[in-house]
Amino acid sequence: MNLNSLDLNLLVALDALLKETSVSRAAMRLHLSQPATSHALQRLRDLLGDPLLVRNGARMELTPRAQALRAPLAHALDQVRALFVPDEFDAKSSERHFRLMMPDLAVELLMPPLMEKVTRLAPSVTIDVVPWRGPAIFAPEFARTIDVVISIGNSFKGFHRQLLYTDSDALAVRRGYPAGEKLKQREAFLAARHVAVIIRGQNEDLIDSWLRTKGIERRIALVVPGYIEALHVTARTDLVAFVPRRLISALSRQLSLTTVTPPLDPGIDEQYMFYPTRAQMDPGSIWLRKLMLETGRELEARKK
Repeated sequence: MNLNSLDLNLLVALDALLKETSVSRAAMRLHLSQPATSHALQRLRDLLGDPLLVRNGARMELTPRAQALRAPLAHALDQVRALFVPDEFDAKSSERHFRLMMPDLAVELLMPPLMEKVTRLAPSVTIDVVPWRGPAIFAPEFARTIDVVISIGNSFKGFHRQLLYTDSDALAVRRGYPAGEKLKQREAFLAARHVAVIIRGQNEDLIDSWLRTKGIERRIALVVPGYIEALHVTARTDLVAFVPRRLISALSRQLSLTTVTPPLDPGIDEQYMFYPTRAQMDPGSIWLRKLMLETGRELEARKK
């Protein structure tokens, strides 16, 4: 049989005819006229090479071939209908595994409250966080394994973007740092020894890229690959870290840090959630994104 010539409506008509064993009743089920249903029956007879319905006195009966078709046809139509019904995501029973990519500062700020929600709502769901990679090395093969990316900018092809939360940059120093207040002055800021953060996929600290547009070079004494590492070093030395303000606030008590407003303001940082275009209508992805956006809104509502 040439499937290209098969009209799916004929299978729906066949299902009605086999269930009703009557052209008139099948026509009512199909919301068609009786002549149209009779025409469909004739086409089915020609297609299958079997009369399907035969008259026995005042009633119609199914042929053996028609009887054999009833169960597999009903099953096949159920499967076809299922193709057009969106999958559901039952968080409570799901064992789905999600893979997220984000920098360490986003892990620190977002994952504890997010996992509290996930543990409560979906105890068998697991999440794998992989280190942030720059767009330049975000290969298609790798991108297909990622459910959500947390990042700044808009450089991930094939991904949609939603604003998650905003932040600003500030100076972190250890509590008791002798020249803390002076760092608000440009001269002291430039004289201080800084920790730079160059994460994978970047050539330099984004703060230095911005300072260079102002014609300023700060004094970098140490380069580390993550923001949390920068704060841990700052907490135990007289080095200064120019990092997101919310991160300093989150770790200030634990690491005995103080936040100092810098003499130059880089402005607002916008952190975005990126998700694959292919997963836009996926119920599981929608569920996770909703939780992530809720977590971002809660963070946004808190004072920096």
